[in-house]
Amino acid sequence: MVRVGTLGVIDLSAAAPLAHDLAAARYTVERLRVLWGDEAGAALERGNRIPALRALERRDDPAATLATVLLLGIPVPVDRLEAALPTLGATGAARAGLVVRDGDLARPTIDLRPYAFVDSQGAGAWWIASDLGELATGGALRTDHVLGVGGASITLSGLLLPGPAGVALDLGTGCGIQSLHLAREAERVVATDISPRALDFARFNAALNGVDTIEFRLGSLFEPVAGERFDRIASNPPFVITPRRDDVPAYEYRDGGLVGDAIVEAMVRGAAEHLAPGGVAQLLGNWEDRSGPPASVGLDRALGWADDAGLDAWIVQRDRLDPAHYAETWVRDGGTRVDTPEGAALVGAWLDDFAARGVVGIGVGYVLLRRPEGPRTLRRAERLDAPIGDAAAGLGAHLAGALAAHDRAAALTDDALAEAVLAVAPDVTEERSHWPGEEHPSVLVLRQGGGLRREVRADPGLAAIVGACDGDLPLRVIVAAVAELLEVDAAALSAAVLPAVRELLVSGMLRFAAS
Repeated sequence: MVRVGTLGVIDLSAAAPLAHDLAAARYTVERLRVLWGDEAGAALERGNRIPALRALERRDDPAATLATVLLLGIPVPVDRLEAALPTLGATGAARAGLVVRDGDLARPTIDLRPYAFVDSQGAGAWWIASDLGELATGGALRTDHVLGVGGASITLSGLLLPGPAGVALDLGTGCGIQSLHLAREAERVVATDISPRALDFARFNAALNGVDTIEFRLGSLFEPVAGERFDRIASNPPFVITPRRDDVPAYEYRDGGLVGDAIVEAMVRGAAEHLAPGGVAQLLGNWEDRSGPPASVGLDRALGWADDAGLDAWIVQRDRLDPAHYAETWVRDGGTRVDTPEGAALVGAWLDDFAARGVVGIGVGYVLLRRPEGPRTLRRAERLDAPIGDAAAGLGAHLAGALAAHDRAAALTDDALAEAVLAVAPDVTEERSHWPGEEHPSVLVLRQGGGLRREVRADPGLAAIVGACDGDLPLRVIVAAVAELLEVDAAALSAAVLPAVRELLVSGMLRFAAS
């Protein structure tokens, strides 16, 4: 039996008949999109369920019934639920903990929704159970709330490196979504969480989706896997920076119980002891910019944690919030309006906490760590502001290619790199800006259409060299030709552009041509 807090229990034996009924009802992302349309789907993402409910209110087919009660959180007549779940039945659903009977109505006790994705293995689809959100409960979340699939978890799953792995670790599994993704590539997955309630949901989701290669363990951070090493580690940790005060709720799914950004620091340092040689850890995180010396910049501090741990590191900051914005975001996330006395008090607690440490901003981003098999070669910390959008789903493959390019380039001397044959990536474009009446451009920008969508300012020499990289000629020959065209010294031009070429290889704007 799987405990689901005070709401009852979910019996794992209900997973198989429930999965049969969900499949028969075609309870899928695509089916729901057809039922309520794109506009209602977009409204639902904004927290407005009314358009979707209006689209379903005159329908009684199984998918519409299941979406109404399990996704929108609206009670349905028991006989409708019985028809939608012919194998499990309404009584079985109540006994399993999916709903409670309220007269002739079945009221939802959990959220259960379809989830679709595409990864290196191809298209996939699951059903994911979690706690009801504030739309359904109409109030603040319980502190042991188990979050379903959200923006952060989708981002992390898109970042995961593709390719086979032996043993993987999902640290802080929550509803188990990253464990399921890891199980697509790894022979075995260990999933940990400090929350028994989260592990209950994660176990049920694995059973519901027929995945039996995940082992679940209770405990904090790396304690449940002491002495073990992994080929892959993934974590969407409870990184939210929260005041450590009795009058501020601490939600298990987002609050790690440490001061400031110490939870991310602990994750980085702990990864060093639990990665196999060549193993990679990927996590989301926040870090504090503090007033003071340059070392107080969050990105620098995060890179310093990896340095101390002896790990290769690539840290990307996607956004930076001021303290007030950050506080408002997480007060609302807990289901409290900031324009209420309670919300104002919570925002004030956050601002007091930040002021005590001199925090002037909070960075939001991704961390990739690798335990080197030899000397450390990767040490990157960068700020990238371009929106990724739908490209997030393919970032794992992009990062894998970037790591491979980095390793290959790092092994080459400048002379050896000059002999390499390179090709510009097909998604790279060049933008030129001219002052009115001027013949030559004042600004040259190389833009990346995919990956991390970087923008690189280039001088005429670098832009010409990149444009000539067509997979035909060695870099040395191209540099010599451009130097002659620009009437500059070839050796000086080579020395100036080779560091930039290395960077463009890691970014994916340039590629090593096929041998």
